[in-house]
Amino acid sequence: MGTPAYRVLVCDLRSDALLDVLPVTEVSAEDFIGKAGSLRATVPVPNREIADRVRPILRGGRTALWVERDRDIWWGGILWSTVPKIDDRGFASYEIQAGTFDTYLDHRRVFESLRAEDIDQLDIARNLVDYAQGLPGGDIGIEYDTHLSGIKRSRRYSKHDQTPIRELLDKLAAVQDGFEWRIRCDRAEDTGRRRKLLELGYPRIARGEADIVFTHPGPVLTYEMPEDATTLANVWQARGASNNNNQAAESKPLLSELLVAEDDLADGWPRLDGTADHSSVDDADTLNQHASAEAAAARRPQVIPAVTVRLDQGVTPDLLGRTIRLRIRDLLHPDGYDTRHRVVGISVTPPTRDKGETATLTLEATA
Repeated sequence: MGTPAYRVLVCDLRSDALLDVLPVTEVSAEDFIGKAGSLRATVPVPNREIADRVRPILRGGRTALWVERDRDIWWGGILWSTVPKIDDRGFASYEIQAGTFDTYLDHRRVFESLRAEDIDQLDIARNLVDYAQGLPGGDIGIEYDTHLSGIKRSRRYSKHDQTPIRELLDKLAAVQDGFEWRIRCDRAEDTGRRRKLLELGYPRIARGEADIVFTHPGPVLTYEMPEDATTLANVWQARGASNNNNQAAESKPLLSELLVAEDDLADGWPRLDGTADHSSVDDADTLNQHASAEAAAARRPQVIPAVTVRLDQGVTPDLLGRTIRLRIRDLLHPDGYDTRHRVVGISVTPPTRDKGETATLTLEATA
């Protein structure tokens, strides 16, 4: 097999009209479930012709970038930062940074009061995206399906809060019996059209049935398994909006139930307190749902494995949400390590002169 060809398509964000195809170097593209992904790259400018091509189209906030690997879409997002520069040898270039298409919703706010009464949580999410795209100039072509979670919720969003839509989606998802969301990029099978798909997964985004096996020694080149106990808590209480309408009196926030993991304390764990602020939540039931989800996540140290693999081992963007079986036998695991994980992040590094292309997979443990 030959070396895979990477290229960056530069398009208009609203229409997706192709503006140019640019050569890039030092490319790093990453995508995640649960947070925004990013692209970093350098556009070399060796002559006046390239400079004249690049200058008018690299427009932060207006330009879309798509990364192709052998004509397959591997990443898509919005250009947010450009740095034209000349180094000490006189070589000109543009350093560019972009964020996945979900970062658009960081830059859209609710300027009208919205209300959802006892409707499916996934439909509330779609309605928020519809609000963003329904206003003049707001449609960037995000599409979605219509499947439901079966969990109905009520939400009120005040125009006075002017909350970013990304934050509203994250808060809607981050409650007990919530969901996951991302914007997935691909091509339509029938037409080859580039697509931005709002992917909603209840309770999680999952893809594929059979596990993919990765081994070390083997396709896994390196791995690390950091454990972080700084977020650990076995006692939790969340704080909501102020429930005091008397401006002359002391402002007091709404408080969730105090959640205490009694079994942890009985098992010898020290008492560790945690809290989170939800200043826009003024409903006690909703605040308790946030607290329950946060308390469950905080009870054990976060272990976020990351493995770097060769890209010829069945790794594609569709690996996000897939379950893999990680098998390791080495000095750190002399008796063997054999555990199932879900892929929640992919960071791709194209090949260079002295290195092959690799992908770093961010993992989470599964039941």
